Amino acid sequence: MDFQRNVVLKENYAFFVADAEGAVQGGEKGLYHRDTRFLGSYAWDFGEGFQTLMTYAARPDRFRAHHARISGHGQEVGIRRELRLEGLGLSDSLVVENTGSRAQRLRLRLRLGADFIDLFEARGWYRPARPGPRVEAGPDRVAFRYAAPDGIEQAVEVAFSTPPAALDAAGAVFEVALEPHAAWQLRVESRIHNPVGEERTGPDYDDWRASFAELTREVPSPALAQAVDDLRSLLLFTEAGPVPAAGIPWFVAAFGRDALLTAHLLLPFRPDLAAGTLRYLAGLQATADDPFRDAQVGKIPHEMRFGELARTGVVPHAPYYGTVDATPLFVTLLDAVVETTGSTALLRELRPAWEAALRWMEGPGDPDGDGFLEFASYPGDPTKGLTVQSWKDSRESMVHADGSLAGGRIAVSEVQGYAFAACEAAARFYRRLGDAGAAGRWRAAAEALQERFQQAFWLEDLGTYAMALDGDKAPLRVKSSDAGQLLWTGIVPRSLAPRLVRTLFDDDGYSGWGFRTLGAGERGYNPVSYHNGSVWPHDTALIAAGLRRYGFEREARRVARDVLELAESQPDRRLPELVAGYPRSDGPPVPYPVACRPQAWDAAALVFLARLLAQR
Repeated sequence: MDFQRNVVLKENYAFFVADAEGAVQGGEKGLYHRDTRFLGSYAWDFGEGFQTLMTYAARPDRFRAHHARISGHGQEVGIRRELRLEGLGLSDSLVVENTGSRAQRLRLRLRLGADFIDLFEARGWYRPARPGPRVEAGPDRVAFRYAAPDGIEQAVEVAFSTPPAALDAAGAVFEVALEPHAAWQLRVESRIHNPVGEERTGPDYDDWRASFAELTREVPSPALAQAVDDLRSLLLFTEAGPVPAAGIPWFVAAFGRDALLTAHLLLPFRPDLAAGTLRYLAGLQATADDPFRDAQVGKIPHEMRFGELARTGVVPHAPYYGTVDATPLFVTLLDAVVETTGSTALLRELRPAWEAALRWMEGPGDPDGDGFLEFASYPGDPTKGLTVQSWKDSRESMVHADGSLAGGRIAVSEVQGYAFAACEAAARFYRRLGDAGAAGRWRAAAEALQERFQQAFWLEDLGTYAMALDGDKAPLRVKSSDAGQLLWTGIVPRSLAPRLVRTLFDDDGYSGWGFRTLGAGERGYNPVSYHNGSVWPHDTALIAAGLRRYGFEREARRVARDVLELAESQPDRRLPELVAGYPRSDGPPVPYPVACRPQAWDAAALVFLARLLAQR
């Protein structure tokens, strides 16, 4: 699906995916809420001769279009349409105008259909048998009702401000007669009834934009302004506070790794987002082992879903814990909140959660006791779990220099950097809480991990770190962006940083738009792949943060400018989730064909990098 050619609206847990003219006519498109598709068909037919003159998305929750029937040198009939998505429904307003000199008669038809299928089902991963919804039609509204196998009753009601001439389960028909220069208006309200979760509200767009107003004045970029709006649209309003969804449309859900990194990048502007994310994930932290969901006591979840398939246990996403890095990232974000705010209130509130996370790192996260966080790599059904559980979570990402895939228990390099930062954070936590003994123990653990990591991962001949160790403890001897993220974590000895930076910026590593996930000279390199040579802006932003940490200010600012220019080069002024690894000298960036637009950590990366440029 090419999201640049589709209308995609979002507010809280609701999202709407339609074609370029705002119509839902099959496929994956529809009106969704908490992973259930409520409307699978929603399309206007204005009659013969109409063409679309304009479409415009003023905000990520609104869409406008102008349709017209042209005769001679002017418009006979114009239809102005505005869609507004709210947390529990879609508002569709039409203004039909006769701008010509003759009376006009129009027959407008709205096609409707509801199916209440799970998001995983809509995307073609499952095809369970299910009954159709019950339909109740009245003179000015039609309701679709569905009872799920777990007893949840859901509904969507479509109401019309003017009763249609005909109305049934397939849609509505309106007969409109207009004298010259007359207008006719209609408002269609599609209201969702879903007892799965409680609906909450959060900051409006003006309040959200105000948090970034100084930055957008200092860096007057349309791409930055778009990123700020996109980040507001991505918010989920939970009982714990605001949490960023990973991406629109198919990842309107809380993802541990994505939410933690997004909140980290935005921390100076919105500490409430970090606090909400930490509280929310702490509330989902595993309290028992469950192999189906890959849960272990103390582990922070990877993904939380609310659809029927998750609720009934067909898929393990309620929640699913298949991530090796969310747990240390939970600890490091909490540390950043404490350091930024100077308050220990959240540290004390979440003490049971971060102490459980540290116990997981010492125990189940290191199953063979070698001191590294690992995950089990296995070929399996991707709908039942992830084969690779670090951020490069495609099955082909963990590749050796000869092109073969790593197997067994894999220890990925940047994950050990996250663990090192978490150990250092733990030492600071206990020091703040007055426990010198525990602080000393965690400081010693950090030092031991740094030494052990250096011995196992550093590749002297390549001037970089191995991307990972496979199940036989053999290093993946390839150049990759993972090594750059290690600068962000602080695990790299300062004496080696200059050499590592030279490697990162060589022709294999840096494309001119950002850092390649896999070096261009590697056997496994593919410029248009998910993780084997593509460039991810959020990955590049974390490396830029590391460059600044180690004093490479000129290089960090170069990266920030390049990523900002990448965003400005896009028609929608949005950073693609990833772009191909081709050199910038080859021409415009090539976006990956299927990716989220917008995506949370990319929009946050742009804000972070703009701030880097604004700082003197």
